[in-house]
Amino acid sequence: MEGELKNLIKVWLIVLASLCYTYFIASKIPKGKLRLLSLIPIFFLFTILPLSHTTVLPTGITAFFITWLANFKLILFSFGLGPLSSDPTMSLPLFISIACFPIKIKQNDKYPSHQNTQKHINSSPILKAPPKLPLNFPTKVLLFVLLVAAIDYKHVHPKIVLGSYCCLLYFLVDIVLGLCNAIVRATLGIELELPSDDPYFSTSLQDFWGRRWNLLVTNILRHTIYKPIRSISETVLVKQQKQKWAPLPAVLAAFIVSGLMHELIFFYVTRVNPTWEVTCFFVLHGVCLVVELWVKNVLLARRCWLHWAVAGPLTIGFVVVTANWLFLPPLVRNGADIKAIEECKVVMKLLKDKILWTFEKFVIGIINV
Repeated sequence: MEGELKNLIKVWLIVLASLCYTYFIASKIPKGKLRLLSLIPIFFLFTILPLSHTTVLPTGITAFFITWLANFKLILFSFGLGPLSSDPTMSLPLFISIACFPIKIKQNDKYPSHQNTQKHINSSPILKAPPKLPLNFPTKVLLFVLLVAAIDYKHVHPKIVLGSYCCLLYFLVDIVLGLCNAIVRATLGIELELPSDDPYFSTSLQDFWGRRWNLLVTNILRHTIYKPIRSISETVLVKQQKQKWAPLPAVLAAFIVSGLMHELIFFYVTRVNPTWEVTCFFVLHGVCLVVELWVKNVLLARRCWLHWAVAGPLTIGFVVVTANWLFLPPLVRNGADIKAIEECKVVMKLLKDKILWTFEKFVIGIINV
């Protein structure tokens, strides 16, 4: 644990130094190819940093935050685009926070949108929205702790394990992203958008991937992959076909890139050569989403769609089944799941001991008074 803590400090000192170079030096280089070339050493550093860790959770978080999201934001920054590009120039603490944390500033008069794009690819013709019953942050933390502590993942039936992993993954991602939001909000006093929007209420794959689950990744892929590919598609297609067909190759390309980036993260975590199951998971969902968009926009012409009471369970069921089939097995096969759970238990024990120690000091202080 002590060695991994040193690794963590070293990694984030390198990240801070790299972002200071980007802020003070690379930002002064004219946007375009020259600025992109000046950031190549940073891209390389950010790509190898997860290899400095020896435990699952720090490796996965560093790979997700830095190797994927930060590198993609810096690519956009190279061309004067994305959340790191603003006029007037943002402060260094805000620049570093946006670069290395999965956060998105809520647009308002103080922070006007410099990337005014439509959030949804198309509007879904759903007859009625599902009822809102959101889980607040403390509830998610409680449910996550109960799932980690209550189930013996080494000895229960594999189907129960894989089913509970979907819940654990959702809670873990939402808790980590929520903590980042809370820290940045408290430190810099800025209003941030939520990292997800109750994905368990999704009524279609478009709804799940585009509007509810891990919206920070959705936003990054929209600007780095979806928009450029859609622009290329629109130059190829005739005017009458642009609206119907231009988004489809862009959607599929975004899913392929997402699959490859997840494959890279899984490699960092397991240190085992890719089996490409994770990429197949995202390609499958990309193809299914393209078919869904085609059915909605061409066959149904937005006239009708399934009621949320039917569409919701079908959507979540499809995500869970395909995740158990393709997404989770590479982690389970290499024991990364058990390692991650054990690391969570260690963190929970440390927090518990700290809380008990603080409470004990508080009680002793009251008694002495």
